Amino acid sequence: MWRIAVVLLSLLSLGQCAPLDNCETLLKPIPISHGDMLGRWLYIGGTSDLPGSRSLAHLLTSAWIESRPTSQSNILELIQAQRIYGKCYTLKYNVTFENSILLIESPFYLKEVYFSTECSDCLVIYETVTSGDDSFKSLLLFSKSRTVSPAAVEMVKKQAECLQMPSLLMVDPNDELCQEDPSPLEGLAALNKYLEAKSGHYVAKFLDAIFDFFIN
Repeated sequence: MWRIAVVLLSLLSLGQCAPLDNCETLLKPIPISHGDMLGRWLYIGGTSDLPGSRSLAHLLTSAWIESRPTSQSNILELIQAQRIYGKCYTLKYNVTFENSILLIESPFYLKEVYFSTECSDCLVIYETVTSGDDSFKSLLLFSKSRTVSPAAVEMVKKQAECLQMPSLLMVDPNDELCQEDPSPLEGLAALNKYLEAKSGHYVAKFLDAIFDFFIN
């Protein structure tokens, strides 16, 4: 599922914490309307503590999510497309969106809220995922445009510091975007298999370390 697949983007090193008096404001969720969510959002960058996120980040060159209305006012259909190592993958799934919170409750639990941004056409997403006894968090920056201002990126970096998360990893805004697949895969079941495969998490963390050593 995209919200986590895209969410697999991070660095391993932790940044310095932002001043605590600013963190309360930076991490305060903001209201987002149903209409605000609709349309195509281009992935700019993000960070996550999900195992394998750093490895995937170096293979992912572009990604986008499109939110579409359904016949139910509290349900959105999401189309997710990402280009990984030159190949496009498209997923489709439904989510619940009410009171400025996006939820998936099965086969794993995902909650998404939104933080302030310096960009008028940006979306800063804070996502928490629970699968069994495991919990992961991600901070993602999306925009209607391919590029955002340095001030917008700097604000997300400070939010990541407040959360004591790995540094942001950005995609190249000049890389090619995927076209929508007319028959996208259903994504939740596939991602759930990864979340439940705890033994694979150890391998993913090892690969993260290898990428960190050789690329940075």
